[in-house]
Amino acid sequence: MRHLRRVFDKKELERCYLAVLVFYLSFLPAVMILYYLLPVRFRNVILLLASLVFYAWGEPVYLFLMLLSILFNYFSGLDIARNLQDKRAAKRSLVFNLIINLAVLGFFKYEGFVLDTLNGILPVHISYHALPLPIGISFYTFQILSYIIDVYRGNVKVQTNLPNFALYVTMFPQLIAGPIVQYADVDEQLASREVSWTKFGEGSMYFIRGLAKKVLLANTSGMIFTEVSGLAKGNIAVMTAWLGAFAYMFQIYFDFSGYSDMAIGLGKMLGFEFNMNFNYPYVSKSITEFWRRWHISLSSWFRDYVYIPLGGNRVSKIKHIRNLLIVWFLTGLWHGAAWNFVAWGLYYGVILIIEKYLLSPVLDRLPDVVRHIYSIVLVVIGWVLFFSSSFGQAADYIRVMFGAGAHGFADRESMYLLTSNLILWLILIFGSTPLVHFRYEHMLRSKKWNTTIINSVVYAALFIVCIAYLVTETYNPFLYFRF
Repeated sequence: MRHLRRVFDKKELERCYLAVLVFYLSFLPAVMILYYLLPVRFRNVILLLASLVFYAWGEPVYLFLMLLSILFNYFSGLDIARNLQDKRAAKRSLVFNLIINLAVLGFFKYEGFVLDTLNGILPVHISYHALPLPIGISFYTFQILSYIIDVYRGNVKVQTNLPNFALYVTMFPQLIAGPIVQYADVDEQLASREVSWTKFGEGSMYFIRGLAKKVLLANTSGMIFTEVSGLAKGNIAVMTAWLGAFAYMFQIYFDFSGYSDMAIGLGKMLGFEFNMNFNYPYVSKSITEFWRRWHISLSSWFRDYVYIPLGGNRVSKIKHIRNLLIVWFLTGLWHGAAWNFVAWGLYYGVILIIEKYLLSPVLDRLPDVVRHIYSIVLVVIGWVLFFSSSFGQAADYIRVMFGAGAHGFADRESMYLLTSNLILWLILIFGSTPLVHFRYEHMLRSKKWNTTIINSVVYAALFIVCIAYLVTETYNPFLYFRF
């Protein structure tokens, strides 16, 4: 997990927890109070300053990199818009912008990966000093690119207000872990948006649900995965390996979707409407459906700015396969600078190609339960590629899952993990489906209770439990913290 998790020492861990609590109990309330009390014309300024403070809090050095990026892309957008009548000049400006933005992203995120690869295949040793990855650089770079490309295409008007453009890039609710917000979706909202107590209440519930997903479900399932991954090689039973993989499957879903829900909720509280990023992906009955439900903002970005420009599916079969492989190679690489992420992306690309051209007629005739099992098994195997630090480690783990080199089918460890966490497993399973939410809403409607009062009590209690957990627990990994 070296590519996904930060390794914290005790002091850094304490600072991290302190920062989390300060955010929830001090920073966020202060921002909201100022945002609602000050005149409307100051709201963007307050939000921009808060976002810059938020980013500097986590990475003070890289604040200057972000500010330079804002200035460069603001003026680059103006230059492209000014040259739209001269397509050649506009294209030159666009290409220059893409080179600079991707070079910056590539340098910070992929320098070590590229040099390690070269050192491994060539008779040379190129030394380098590994730099810490700027928080959220993959997310805000893709947001900037969506703006620049859409200005070039004429899909959006160029943003002439520098503070508004800076706010789009830096908006703290979704800055470090998404969702990726395309400029076209918030263009008008940057200038004017509705702020109401109704939206604030809806946003608060979104935020608390996301916090509960992260703190209560992701962290708890992550403990199981950590326990399994810490077992010595050769001492893992088949059932233990599967339980560990399932634990990670739930951990990354509740972790990432929790972040997204918190971002969407904070956006609503501030008057913004961000698009849904997760739509219960684990109910999918094919891998194609899974990727329509998982990390929707990233899938949409690659569709709009890579897949369709390459020709999409309106090309020959060979070119369509090429387009899919390119998109999924880049999708894997976006997630991390390591070959296991590339393999994970291509793994899905190959499956999607097979489903498109071979399996779809077969899947359509199968019972829903069989299709669901098929999807979950492939997703779980994919997560093994994702969390493994090398191909060898991934291959070893998958072999154990299917009995090769396993410590029997089940042992004391596997039975303990299953039985002692039985209630948790049930909560994770049902919590990853729309059933819980729908049943809760149905109960409120059928009982004709005062929805406002019930929601206030339930969500206030849930928030208190989450804060108590953050105060008392020492396990709180940030899976998408450094993408």
